[in-house]
Amino acid sequence: MDIVSILLNLFTPSVFLVVFAGVLVGIVVGAIPGLNGAIGISLLLPLTFTMEPQTGLLLLGGIYMGGMYGGSITAILINVPGDVVAAPVAMEGYPLTQQGRAKEALYYSIFSSMFGGFIGVLVLILFTPPLARFALQFGPAEMFFVSLSGLIIVGALSGSVLKAAFAVLLGLFISTVGVDLITGSERFTFDNIDLRSGISVVPVVLGLFCFAEMFLNIGKKPGEQVQYRDQTISRMTVVKDILKQRFLVWKSGLIGTVVGLLPGVGTTLAVFMSYGDAKRVSRRNIPFEQGNPDGIIAAESANNATVGSSMVPLLALGVPGSPTSAIIAGALVIHGIVLGPSLFVSRPDIAFTFLYGMLLTVVAMTIIGAVGIKYFSYILKIKMEYIVPTVLVFALFGAYSLRNSLFDVFIAILLGIVGAIFKKIHVPLAPIIIGVVLGPLIETNLARAMRIASARNMPLWEYLMATPLSKGLVALVVIMLIVVIRMRHKEKVAAKGVKNA
Repeated sequence: MDIVSILLNLFTPSVFLVVFAGVLVGIVVGAIPGLNGAIGISLLLPLTFTMEPQTGLLLLGGIYMGGMYGGSITAILINVPGDVVAAPVAMEGYPLTQQGRAKEALYYSIFSSMFGGFIGVLVLILFTPPLARFALQFGPAEMFFVSLSGLIIVGALSGSVLKAAFAVLLGLFISTVGVDLITGSERFTFDNIDLRSGISVVPVVLGLFCFAEMFLNIGKKPGEQVQYRDQTISRMTVVKDILKQRFLVWKSGLIGTVVGLLPGVGTTLAVFMSYGDAKRVSRRNIPFEQGNPDGIIAAESANNATVGSSMVPLLALGVPGSPTSAIIAGALVIHGIVLGPSLFVSRPDIAFTFLYGMLLTVVAMTIIGAVGIKYFSYILKIKMEYIVPTVLVFALFGAYSLRNSLFDVFIAILLGIVGAIFKKIHVPLAPIIIGVVLGPLIETNLARAMRIASARNMPLWEYLMATPLSKGLVALVVIMLIVVIRMRHKEKVAAKGVKNA
């Protein structure tokens, strides 16, 4: 299919309207605590049945792209991430809001999302077949090492190593609650039927970030609330600053692209890996977790880059790379489209229109985001006595909607109280999320590796190190560990020097 035919399919009023509507819905849904793009796609999926397949796909793709950005808006303005992947943005964006630089933080978020989105979609267009084959090289051993590398990020994230270690162990413990999917044995369920299905990451995030922040805001006097300040800063100033950090943008975008390729790993690991790497290489004389823009640039670039790459295994192999792409796969099947390598031969009109149309979703996200920032900032003009109950209602709805379970609501509220206490005593919350997300990945892939090694009658370490890719990943883990140790040592020496001075 030639490029002219693709452009003729794309540049029609109906396609523009559908793409912009999808992105807008995605941004709104993504900004609501507990909801995300997957829920927005599920809600609007029936609408696609009456559309042309490629138009319906672009509607869902627009929601996906907008939803990945939307979570950062409430994360920056009121320290409530719309989704777990916006947690690093809250760590850097909210301090900027407290300094009266909310508009600047929102600009960093939208334009970093734009660059990340373009990187992910361009990779989708140019390298779909080879990258799909590369993703198939990741077996249990390789996935184990990828997940393990995520835990090392904890060392780069937080000030106190002991508190960070405690937090990640707490997260790993939470991830073990429930029925073991491999052995079928119950762990820490105490004969409670609700605990058998485990504790999902959504109520954990809502509790630690959303409920905890709102609990801390209850009873605050108007003077203690973060006030709206009309900041004078142009969009081009922020874009130029992001372009100065182009290596960080490219590196974060590529991390998001590679990790997004791996089915089941998800966006969270890519975002935290990029954030941890930004902390390691940042040259700004601004401490992290106190409003360093590099943290926002890295997290948002990686975040939106995963949108394109998670579609690669779906389109090339018929294997969804994320829950959201799985729902999109369902939409394609409903339209009678067979996914896999034959898609580009049997229905090139749909495949190529969707690939190039994803560029249009990035453009729509940028326009809506950049124009809407002025109005997003008005949230800070609303009194906290109105924000707290509104956010709590949405958070309760978000916690309940995941599994229609009041138990999840109870977990979110309980962890909200725990999170508020942890904030008071400076226990970092992000490592808990990393532990909850990576725990099942590490355990499942290690258990699979042990079974395969046993079946092949070979030692576990021999199986884990059997392929060049796994050896390379081990080397990467070791290098990351050395870099983190050196970084912490430098920080310790610098702090001692300041104290002596």
